[in-house]
Amino acid sequence: MRRVGLTGGIASGKSAVAARWRELGIPVLDADRLVHAFYEPGGAGAAAVAEEFGADLLDERGAVDRPRLAALVFADTAAVDRLNARIHPLVRMATDRWLAEREAEAHPVAVVEATLLVENGGRERFDLLVAVSAPEELRLARALARNPASTRDSVLARMRAQLSDEARNADCDEVLVNDGSVEELRGKADGLAARLMSRAPDAEASPGEDGHDASPTHGKRN
Repeated sequence: MRRVGLTGGIASGKSAVAARWRELGIPVLDADRLVHAFYEPGGAGAAAVAEEFGADLLDERGAVDRPRLAALVFADTAAVDRLNARIHPLVRMATDRWLAEREAEAHPVAVVEATLLVENGGRERFDLLVAVSAPEELRLARALARNPASTRDSVLARMRAQLSDEARNADCDEVLVNDGSVEELRGKADGLAARLMSRAPDAEASPGEDGHDASPTHGKRN
């Protein structure tokens, strides 16, 4: 089974690509949702946050107060590192288990969608890394439109806490540039999905439709 990592910054459009691939029958795990589940009452992530930063970062239900946690870590890079050191091993174990289950089901391709994929050793863990990228001002406008309660400064702070698109893209095999319409992004997602499936293990040596190797190229922009 080909293991694919899908990543991108805030409001880049990676979730739209993931949704389209699910429509096409490719299994996709949203690793960021795993984190949210870990932060629920009784979750391993909630316990880790309380141990690392104090029980006052939990709400009355015992769940992580995510806005308060975000305000803490986005203002302190050392706090980001401390949080990642506790949460990312939990996510890695869960994603590895999910990938093993998909392989046992004989899926030719399975995808893990995660914001911090490159930062957390994705190059070593996946056969192919795909980034969704968009200009910063466009991402900022999208983020503010989908969450009017956010401020420009708060969104920019979250962006600055992540890798730049340039750094992320440089470590990925494929980059889908999302600077147009939703339909254009879907078309790019469809094209890459077809190439991923054409390079499934049982067709690893097969040429593409044009007679050339259909293997994605490191750093290719679409």
